Amino acid sequence: MADGKVTVIARIKAKPGLEETVKKEVMNLVSPTRAEAGCINYDLHQSSEDPALLMLYENWVSKKALDEHLAMPYLEAFKTKAGEILAEPLEITLWEMISEPSRK
Repeated sequence: MADGKVTVIARIKAKPGLEETVKKEVMNLVSPTRAEAGCINYDLHQSSEDPALLMLYENWVSKKALDEHLAMPYLEAFKTKAGEILAEPLEITLWEMISEPSRK
């Protein structure tokens, strides 16, 4: 992957009964993450079909900026709680845009 813009899709599945807890914990990551210099966007989505399933759609100026984000104390704190509140391991995939951006 070239050191250009990188897109991240993070899939988060709450344990049964902990959907609101997980949503709150992830929502607490949004503001500080958006304030990071390398963050283009950091958008949290919830499945329309399964309220336990959340997805973060993120864009970063570079892989280096993403790596710096992944080492932030607030993200490390979330990762330590993950085993207690998530039904399955956090699934993170990296993507690189290969088309031209859409223009509206």
